[in-house]
Amino acid sequence: MSIRGLKKKQPKTFKVKIITVDAEMEFSCEMKWKGKDLFDLVCRALGLRETWFFGLQYTIKGMCTWLKMDKKVLDQEIPKEDPISFHFLAKFYPEKVEEELLQEITQHLFFLQVKKQILDEEIYCSPEATVLLASYAVQAKYGDYDPNFHEPGFLAHDELLPKRVLRQYQLTAEMWEEKITAWYAEHRGIARDEAEMNYLKIAQDLEMYGVNYFPIAQNKNHTDLLLGVDAKGIHIYSINNRFSPNKSFEWSAIRNISYSEKELTIKPLDKKAEVFKFFSSQLKVNKLILQLCIGNHDLFMRRRKVDSIEIQQMKAQAREEKARKKMENQRLAREKQLREEAERAKEELERRLFQLEDEARQANEALLRSQEAAELLAEKAQIAEEEAKLLAQNAAEAEQERQRLEITALKTKEEKRLMEQKMREAELIAVKLVKESDRRAKEAEHLKQDLHEAREAERKAKQKLLDITRLNYPHIVNYPQYLPTDTRDANFDKGSIKLDLKDIDLKRLSFEIERERLDYLEKSRKFEDRLKELKSEIHALKLEEKQSGLYS
Repeated sequence: MSIRGLKKKQPKTFKVKIITVDAEMEFSCEMKWKGKDLFDLVCRALGLRETWFFGLQYTIKGMCTWLKMDKKVLDQEIPKEDPISFHFLAKFYPEKVEEELLQEITQHLFFLQVKKQILDEEIYCSPEATVLLASYAVQAKYGDYDPNFHEPGFLAHDELLPKRVLRQYQLTAEMWEEKITAWYAEHRGIARDEAEMNYLKIAQDLEMYGVNYFPIAQNKNHTDLLLGVDAKGIHIYSINNRFSPNKSFEWSAIRNISYSEKELTIKPLDKKAEVFKFFSSQLKVNKLILQLCIGNHDLFMRRRKVDSIEIQQMKAQAREEKARKKMENQRLAREKQLREEAERAKEELERRLFQLEDEARQANEALLRSQEAAELLAEKAQIAEEEAKLLAQNAAEAEQERQRLEITALKTKEEKRLMEQKMREAELIAVKLVKESDRRAKEAEHLKQDLHEAREAERKAKQKLLDITRLNYPHIVNYPQYLPTDTRDANFDKGSIKLDLKDIDLKRLSFEIERERLDYLEKSRKFEDRLKELKSEIHALKLEEKQSGLYS
């Protein structure tokens, strides 16, 4: 067969891009493939066996719809693009995630989709629950919390909380991270699949979990209600309240669901009960509602029947896989524990070794310091001995000086006493001299008075003698010096005797006065010299007393 013939036989293909929550894949599809062929290819690529939960979603004219499995892909109203994009998403939700989700890949895809719906605020969650769910998401992504590895700021690039919660509370990113980390640290030892399952078990209890909402009206003019379809049945909500339904129809209580153009009819199983009719905005919405109702009803009835062999095998494999993983996790946990214990023991040994090395280093340093201290002490002892000798010598000298000072002090005291006595004597002498001076002054005054009286008496005597001489010897009055001696002696015998006596007394008195004056001057000079000597001795004694006080 020629190469040209082979080329002609190759089927025509078109490209599709499959977008999962966390990845993208591209496939080449044959032109004749139906939706199920493409869906099975994607499931095989993902290793997914629980295919009944999932579907391929696309958007056309602003409306999300699901690829039909029994029609050709290209025959359906899909976007005209190359490659054609489809989102691989969960179309139906389990009632109890822990019992129905058997494969780890199924669980992981549900975890990623529900987490995205919570973050995009398609599912309402309270702030407290969002923090707890975020901690399980962090455990699934990063494993066990390690404060040495997971330093502050390690969640800065992760989207973990809805923007509504971030706006509701005035908390910084660091505060939110601290709150999430506090829960995250308590999940130690939980494996990734277990953390994801815990996340889903919390999320399945939220009111908006697994519900597809469609706007409807009780008449053709108004759209004032919401119709919700989930794993348990159909629910009617008011337009402003998606949490608490006004009315619910469980799948077990519904006999039939049908639509005609924009009219949707729900017939209860009880034939006597009222038939509910609602109106949607367009026909495609009714088709989508019916498609979701049929799928959820089939799964609802399937859960209440005996599991097929395939499901039983899958559950057995899941149990075995869980048991194996549990044992593996226990083994890993044990190994991790042993490794941590070994690391702790190693760290303890290293710490102990470092401590011993540090102690040895300190001991060596202490030994060196003790040796240096011993040498220093020996040197100090020698210096102290020399100082002791010097101090002993100084003490002896001080003792001698003390004794000398005591003797000097005694001498000084004695000399002081003598000087004080001499001063007292000098004072007495001075007093005596003053008194004697006063007495002598008085005597001198008396003597002067006597001398004055004597001179006055002499003058009067001379005058009287002259008067007598004129009367008796007028011819010799003017010549008294020529009188004969004998004559004078004879005529003035009595008067001369008296005159001579007077002259002798005056001379004697003058001589005695002069002599007393000279004695007084001599004694005064001697007394002044003695006073000067006493002052100099007192000054010398004061200096010695000051010096002896300093020595003491």
